[in-house]
Amino acid sequence: MSKARAVPEPVTKLVEAFSRLPGVGPKSASRLTYFLLRAPDEVSLKLADALRDLKTQTRYCSSCYNITVEDPCPICADPRRDHHLIAVVEEPLDVLAIERTGSYEGLYHVLHGAISPVNGIGPDDLRIRELVRRIEKGEALEIIVATNPGLEGDATAMYIQRELNNKGVKITRLARGLPVGGDIEYVDAVTLSRALQGRSEL
Repeated sequence: MSKARAVPEPVTKLVEAFSRLPGVGPKSASRLTYFLLRAPDEVSLKLADALRDLKTQTRYCSSCYNITVEDPCPICADPRRDHHLIAVVEEPLDVLAIERTGSYEGLYHVLHGAISPVNGIGPDDLRIRELVRRIEKGEALEIIVATNPGLEGDATAMYIQRELNNKGVKITRLARGLPVGGDIEYVDAVTLSRALQGRSEL
């Protein structure tokens, strides 16, 4: 005769689901689960609705590959932006970080990662081919490689430089005001603004 479950299966499943999120360990996953169990129904239902909307209403912009509801995204569709300037970033959070500086008026291209052989991520796993095709259309005059400073970001920057070397565009890299090994999304607005202004040619 099998033992009765101490924890109901729906609770276990939600704990396991939360545990798969980055930065959420087993204890935090349990706390979140039991908080939702005790919370009013509307709290849990709003969370469920938000998760469903996240998956059904968002998509990638067909031009820059940032997360958007409309395609093209509001930044790509804005005629006031400088369409000759493209900042290449690793993640959508990097777009938010640069936008917070208020000092950048160009467009973006989101790679969705960085080259990392250790983690099995190669150039074909990123949106680099899409970037090359975008440059070949001929509107961009300068590409700012705004990958994170560090081994993976530098490897990605070098690969992009090789791919775009003969495409007739100026290729620059964010100035080294950024801390090596840090992530752009965590950099304060002043440091990031100075890094944009002090970018150098690759």
